[in-house]
Amino acid sequence: MFEPRIVAFCCNWCSYAAADLAGISRFRYPPNVRIVRVMCSGRVEPEFIFDAFKHGADGVIITGCHPGECHYISGNLNAERRVENVKKAMEYLGIEPGRLRLEWMSAAEGERFAAVMRDFTAEIRALGPLMRGNDGDKR
Repeated sequence: MFEPRIVAFCCNWCSYAAADLAGISRFRYPPNVRIVRVMCSGRVEPEFIFDAFKHGADGVIITGCHPGECHYISGNLNAERRVENVKKAMEYLGIEPGRLRLEWMSAAEGERFAAVMRDFTAEIRALGPLMRGNDGDKR
């Protein structure tokens, strides 16, 4: 059965702490989610997203602080604009925009983090592998 490779860029201040809380609280989410901690969701460059896809990710999710709660004032709003632009570029390139997702969560939302990761993994599983040969091979 196809298990998608998911890269999650998580904001240091909120969503990475939510991921940590999910782990500590033993909230289950798929083990195929690879977390990359970034200082702010607004620091995730389009190059990082396309690089993740290029290196085998089937889906990329960016998680950050709720609007109005960003430790860098408007970093998450910059991330929102950037994600919309990247989705347009993905569509132009023939990549389903649904393979990229943006979610807001606070440090106290460990259960929500796990639920979002389960949901996103199911969505990507339904889309199938991004590249041929990515349907079960172990790397």
